[in-house]
Amino acid sequence: MTTSAPVQRQAALVYNPIKVDGKNLRARVRDLSRAAGWEHPAFYPTTVEDAGQLATAQALERGVDVVLVAGGDGTVRAVSEAITGTGVPLAILPSGTGNLLARNLGLPLGDPDEMIRAALGDFRHPIDIGWARITREDGTESEHAFVVLAGIGLDADMIANTRSDLKKSVGWIAYVDGAARSLPRAKPFRTVYQIDEGRLHTHRAYSVLFANCGTLPAGIALIPEASITDAALDIAVIQPTGVLGWVAVWRKIWWDNSVLRRFRAGRRVLERRGRNASVHYFRGAAAEAAVPESTPVELDGDEFGSAVRITCWADPGALLLALPSGHPVAMI
Repeated sequence: MTTSAPVQRQAALVYNPIKVDGKNLRARVRDLSRAAGWEHPAFYPTTVEDAGQLATAQALERGVDVVLVAGGDGTVRAVSEAITGTGVPLAILPSGTGNLLARNLGLPLGDPDEMIRAALGDFRHPIDIGWARITREDGTESEHAFVVLAGIGLDADMIANTRSDLKKSVGWIAYVDGAARSLPRAKPFRTVYQIDEGRLHTHRAYSVLFANCGTLPAGIALIPEASITDAALDIAVIQPTGVLGWVAVWRKIWWDNSVLRRFRAGRRVLERRGRNASVHYFRGAAAEAAVPESTPVELDGDEFGSAVRITCWADPGALLLALPSGHPVAMI
């Protein structure tokens, strides 16, 4: 009686060669795969024409057991879009400017070897992703995934005005420069929005944000109660009035959400203070916003042109993650 040799598992690395040291990263994935008894990994660099969807599709056609992604937030978004719903786990190697999904998940930001070992391990956990249907002024539509945040309005304009050379040299702080360029000429726009099948709301706003998770770089909690496993999106409507309104927005996002909420006494202060009229929060499985004139849109920090309508919804548990063994998942 003959027995067949055990089938070796194989990993694939999809990476942005502009954002990471591809040679070194390939060597680490290769060496750790060999040490774990896995087959020689497959490597797929992204290109100008392909942000990661095609590369991921090729890896999946190969039948790999796990996909690792290394690059900026845009690369993570593209690979997540392609792998969602397949049941093949994704391991995120933090790199690039924001590392937004990795930060929200509490992943190690400075140790790629730990995440490579996680990819080659057995601890898997599903998370939600968001989908956005973008309607252009000419009526054409397109659908795209996002793992952190979609937005229409000032947030997208700030991203468009952020200098790529500054992002390379100072990282996420470059977005401050983008904000400085956008705020002086920012104007509110009339928007009609709806959460699930609820009533229509009409406001003048600067941004409408749809969050799958809510933490930004530097520990800023844009939407502190957002969860990546609750089958819902958290919606924030930013509508300050005048300079004091912008002060209230900053106080809400930075001081209230990111500092006071961490402490019991601070939470009591917030309960007594009441609602902040400059920022309104909602939650639902789906939401949409329509505007009278074409307005900039962004997904996970990447420009996606302009639109007159954006419809977003949560896709519960659609993305399977490879995480370090014992990684806490109760709070994500």
